[in-house]
Amino acid sequence: MIDAFEKSAKRAGGRPAVHYFDQTLTYGQLDDLATRFATLLAGWGVGKGDRVAVYVQNNPQFLIAQYGAWKRGAAVVPLNPMFKAKEVEYHLQDSGAKVLVALDSLYAAHAEKVIGGTDIQQVVTTHERDFVSEDVAKKTPLLNQTDKSPPSGTVDLVAALNQTVPDPGVRVAVGPEDIAYLVYTSGTTGRPKGAMNLHRNVAYNANVYRIWMKMADEDGVLGLAPLFHITGIVGHAALAAMAGIPLVLFHRFDAALALEMIQRWRPTMTVASITAFIALMNAPEAKEANVASMSKYYSGGAPIAPSLVEQFERAFGGYIHNIYGLTETNSPTHAVPLGVRAPVDPGSGALSVGIPVPGCLARVVDLEDPSREVGVGEPGEFAVKGPMIFSGYWDKPEATKSAFQDGYFLTGDVVVMDEQGWFYVVDRKKDMINASGYKVWPREVEDTLYQHPAVKEAAVVGVPDPYRGETVKAFVALRGEYAGKVTEDDIIQFCQERMAAYKYPRLVEFLPEIPKTATGKFLRRELRERSSGS
Repeated sequence: MIDAFEKSAKRAGGRPAVHYFDQTLTYGQLDDLATRFATLLAGWGVGKGDRVAVYVQNNPQFLIAQYGAWKRGAAVVPLNPMFKAKEVEYHLQDSGAKVLVALDSLYAAHAEKVIGGTDIQQVVTTHERDFVSEDVAKKTPLLNQTDKSPPSGTVDLVAALNQTVPDPGVRVAVGPEDIAYLVYTSGTTGRPKGAMNLHRNVAYNANVYRIWMKMADEDGVLGLAPLFHITGIVGHAALAAMAGIPLVLFHRFDAALALEMIQRWRPTMTVASITAFIALMNAPEAKEANVASMSKYYSGGAPIAPSLVEQFERAFGGYIHNIYGLTETNSPTHAVPLGVRAPVDPGSGALSVGIPVPGCLARVVDLEDPSREVGVGEPGEFAVKGPMIFSGYWDKPEATKSAFQDGYFLTGDVVVMDEQGWFYVVDRKKDMINASGYKVWPREVEDTLYQHPAVKEAAVVGVPDPYRGETVKAFVALRGEYAGKVTEDDIIQFCQERMAAYKYPRLVEFLPEIPKTATGKFLRRELRERSSGS
């Protein structure tokens, strides 16, 4: 993937690579900064096969560190900026990273407390206001307003880059089988595991995005997804580098800022969680925003209710195309073709996640016996194979072995395939609710909830019930104008009129906002714990 970036830098050196608030870095400038960082890494003894951890938000510094590490043949370990000290410690220890690049505020608050128990030999800190004009920095509350002050014992990134003479000779040969990233899974079924995403995996799916979404020189990517996540890594950064087009960044997601950046830089494409699109729709600034440049919307990471797609299209004039992928698949294995409207499964009401992208083979296998394929229209576990699939989990051979069946990666998602070859995600295997022996998929209940005009966000979980074993509970965030006017009984009755008796929620709890991961996925585990009182 580093070769693709350098080719774009050579071909389009004067073209914008990154728009960050009001500032722009060209491909030539970004390549120069990356070479300077690679020069620093070489001086610190970082070489092929080493790991460089990056603990920042959606800042240009992520890209500088990434491309600099790749020039040295090192793998990048993206860290979630929401991680606290113990989480940072685990990821640094497990990956064996030698260098940490961090926002100074994150380092001082969390990483500094645990750095001594890791293999980190050098800490580089930076500030989110670097690469932003002072005028914009002062006017943007989202940016840390404290004075820039590198923590003691760390190297200031910008100062070090300015003082370093770039040495092209530090560039080492990087092959397709070398690790580009260790991207850690969310750890929903145990401790997080580092997915070894190879350069060829990332480059392949970056090219899938480029072709599938018909990206050309006049296009630009709006960076709604976080760069530590596989969607941001491949669907934003790698895609932009492969196509040689600009990536629009603005530190972290904020609906008002996203709308402002669309109007300022006129990007054309994005891929993000459905919760990000919900936030854009509900932003006060949405009614006046000019988003006419945006013509290519894709959403993945969580099921999408057809009613939400319709609401978004009415509000913004653009159709949200579904896309499906995982950390282990380097983003897409399936997607809805650009300009095509996804069908809806008549049985479950699910909006299709699309058809296989080029090179992907897909099976639907038995939930108990993955060696057996199930028939058309029958729910089963999604199993995928192709050049986008990761090589395994870092230092976990047993977990790697159990993740595959006959060369196919077992995703853990339950899907249905129709006779035309469209795939529909029913839900995650682990999220299925067993109510009196009946299977209830949370996504189907959520789709019904989103049809209610008062519902802004909805998440459904199973909670213990002495009679039914489990019962369905809905957590609902209401639109502002409906707060206090809609009751739990109103929501229950609405669903009862539209769903089988075993499916509709018996319990409803209103929340100001549904808790989410940094990537916009609802935290069902947290909701279950909330219900059990644990």
